[in-house]
Amino acid sequence: MVVLTSTFESFFQMLGVLAVFVFVLVITYLTTRWIASYQKEHSFNRNLELVETLKITPNKYVQIVRAGEEYLVIAIGKDEVQLLTRLTEEQLTEIPVSSQSMSVSTEGFKEIFERLKKHLPKK
Repeated sequence: MVVLTSTFESFFQMLGVLAVFVFVLVITYLTTRWIASYQKEHSFNRNLELVETLKITPNKYVQIVRAGEEYLVIAIGKDEVQLLTRLTEEQLTEIPVSSQSMSVSTEGFKEIFERLKKHLPKK
């Protein structure tokens, strides 16, 4: 009888711990959602918007930023930001997207390696 009571107590303890754990998870989820929506509504940078980013190297990017009615193309390095040019909205929409930059190579490693071997000097 003592073993049976101990088993039930352990089971109910486990259920209690599980209930507290689920409660904490739900409260954490709801709090995170509330904070995110609050920050989104009370954002102070309503005049700046990041339109597009192109990664050049691990520490260098080219970005298009909307500042009010104007679009700026900026280069961002490790410790520097440099203005490249200014664009109008018409210029921004006229930039063609080349189909070649959007294509994905389906070439395998063997084909790439064979192509590179042809360019290596023969000994």
